[in-house]
Parts: sequence; structure tokens; C-alpha cells
Amino acid sequence: MPTPNPETIFPMPGNEMMTYIKPTVKKPNIISGEFSYYSGADFESRVTHFYDFNGDKLIIGKFCQIAAGVEFVMNGANHRMNTVTTFPFNIFPDWDEPAPPLSELPLKGDTVVGNDVWIGQNVTVLPGVHIGDGAIIGLNSTVTRDVEPYTIVGGDPARLIRRRFDEELTALLLELRWWDKSVSEIKSLMPLLTCGDLERVKREIRSILNG
Repeated sequence: MPTPNPETIFPMPGNEMMTYIKPTVKKPNIISGEFSYYSGADFESRVTHFYDFNGDKLIIGKFCQIAAGVEFVMNGANHRMNTVTTFPFNIFPDWDEPAPPLSELPLKGDTVVGNDVWIGQNVTVLPGVHIGDGAIIGLNSTVTRDVEPYTIVGGDPARLIRRRFDEELTALLLELRWWDKSVSEIKSLMPLLTCGDLERVKREIRSILNG
């Protein structure tokens, strides 16, 4: 039996419009976990306003599913709003305006996407947002604030639609962290990971966690 290879660029033979992110990115400030994919050929082009001098990172977990048209807007898009003008004179050389120190810029930190996150088509994720494990982002949404694990959000701005599971199952999944296991272990868990009988899923995860 073939073993899934996270370094494969095109995981579906003959389909060059689906790519694993990790082996395609070249910018050191984009960090992707294994097996996360983008429905397109150039993921880096979907990370905009990304300037090295800001020092921010885009961090994506494992097994994420990112649809076509998704855009991650990084901190370079933000302008100062605590000054009289928002115009960035310093980026245009003819104005002879020195760059402000980073401490005066509206930097919101790294953008972080957890593991097993599904982001629908044409979603925009704003700077500094943290999206929890197992979350789902509805298409055409604008994510302006953090998203809790295993929740479904949507809209502009994105708001909570519902929680995917009850508190017990959510806690069990966050403790199991199936995405951190080896490929062979994940394969053995496939019947559990693809099961719709959530009470059975709870029982089996408890059994696994209790050893």
C-alpha cells in the first residue's frame, strides 16, 4: 500500500489545481503543517501585504483544507490611525519621512490557523487572527476575530453559527490530537475519524486516551 507523502506538491494525480502547501511555500514567514492543502496552484500569492520588516508570521496547522480564493491579509495592510493622517508617507522615498518604529505601528501579531480547519471559498482572514483546531469558516466570510476550536462561523464579519460538537467531544478531540500521530496511526484511526456516530466516537476516544 502506498504511503501518503506530505512533500508531494500535487497530491491528486492529474489535478494541478490542488497543492499541498508545505512543499510549495518559499517565504520563511509562512509555516505550514503537513498535508494541509490549497485549492489552487500558488498559495503564496494568497498571502498579501506581507513585509519582512514587520516580523509577523502565517502559521498553518496540519490537515487544513483551504479553498480557492482565500486571502490572508497580513499586518502590512494596517495603517496608523492614531496620527492625524493615515497616509504612509514613509513608504514613498520622495517625501523624506522616516519609517516609524515598530512599536508605533498597529501590528496584531502572527496569524495562526489550527489543525483540521476547513476554510471555504473567498474567505478573507485579517491580521493576527487565531483560528482554533477543527473550526469551519463559511464561504465569503471575513474573519476579524479569533475563532474557537470546533466551531462554525460565517458572515462579514464572521460570527458564530454553531458549535460542531458538545463540550465533551470537543475536549476529547483536543486531547487526542489525531493530527500529530504518525501516518500509520492515522490510517488505523480512519474508521473513527470518518464515523458519524458521535456517541461511539466518544467511547472509542475515551478508550484510546485511557490506554
